[in-house]
Amino acid sequence: MRITILAVGKVKEKFYTQAVGEYVKRLSRYCRLDIIEVADEKTPDGASEAAVRRIKEKEGERLLSHVSDGMHVVALAIDGKMRSSEELSGHLSGLGLYGNSHIAFVIGGSLGLSDGVITRADEALSFSRMTFPHQLMRVILLEQLYRSFKIQAGEPYHK
Repeated sequence: MRITILAVGKVKEKFYTQAVGEYVKRLSRYCRLDIIEVADEKTPDGASEAAVRRIKEKEGERLLSHVSDGMHVVALAIDGKMRSSEELSGHLSGLGLYGNSHIAFVIGGSLGLSDGVITRADEALSFSRMTFPHQLMRVILLEQLYRSFKIQAGEPYHK
């Protein structure tokens, strides 16, 4: 299986970079993993609704430029479907069985994802109703992907 993570912005803090590196290493045993970062737009204080929409659209265009026809696109969104770790594992396994061997997870910037990204996505996934920094979300996603592959393989992993 091939997994692509499309994310707005770079991981800057060393502790996040180290965590991402560790999960990338662990996941290499189970899948081909690519992480693609696109530039984020600066959001001025007190930005109007129109300015926020334009910023999200610019970031969305950058994300969508890396989406190919064969990808199953999963947008990470607060209002997406929530799944347990076991359900996520089973869902990913099912996608692979039905020919979706390339799955792209999309993480928006501080303002979220554009309507264009949400429309293109095949599904939306939520990890919580809470908002997380996009850098931390990348670590959480990688950990859950690793956990999913461990569950699929019937290998032990802490609960």
